[in-house]
Amino acid sequence: MNPTPNHIAIIPDGNRRWAREHGLPTLEGHRRGFEAARKIVKYARDVGIHTLTLWAFSTENWTRTKEEVSYLMKLYAEMTDKFLDEAVKDEVRVIHLGRKDRIPEFLLKRIKNGEEKTRNFTRNILNIAFDYGGRDEVLRTIKKIKSSKLKVKGLSEENFDDFLDTRGQPYPNPDLIIRTSGEMRISGLMIWQAAYSELLFLNKHFPEMTTSDIDFAIEEYKRRQRRFGK
Repeated sequence: MNPTPNHIAIIPDGNRRWAREHGLPTLEGHRRGFEAARKIVKYARDVGIHTLTLWAFSTENWTRTKEEVSYLMKLYAEMTDKFLDEAVKDEVRVIHLGRKDRIPEFLLKRIKNGEEKTRNFTRNILNIAFDYGGRDEVLRTIKKIKSSKLKVKGLSEENFDDFLDTRGQPYPNPDLIIRTSGEMRISGLMIWQAAYSELLFLNKHFPEMTTSDIDFAIEEYKRRQRRFGK
């Protein structure tokens, strides 16, 4: 059996579908998803998951209505404040994955503040993927490499890692990726880091996800045999 995964990444899908199925406004679905996220993030630490990645907002999500995007920005500002309080208390390093140039200033200040306040913590890592896309990360990585002196020394998989959003982390590659809402794809999440990640698709919307689903995911992961192409 595999040991407990060091790094779990979650694609929290289905907030809007959950709201529609319950006759509620779309925005309420996002709020319920936020509440589910708070419980799951803390529980994952409690059961020994060192690194948790939560995909909060993708590079494609900007195409949603102005009303929804505005609501999400305010909700994520609230989420950042609450996550930061818990992170400081539990000595969790908070790291932003994704672009910073399109995030509203009021939210960006909170994100940078969270990264700065927790940068010396090593007990756990919480990656918040915001304005994040896997292809976008690879493109940004290539641009960083081009502007560095690395081209003189040569490029390898190891030093490519040094330019990714997860650079310097002890467990940059997810052992397990969980996606809710029954969608069976990872939509480019950490496409470099996820080359050998185990995948688990839950047939429930994210607001319905509970801590027992984390227990189930860990036990399922432990039963699998990881070969890494061997």
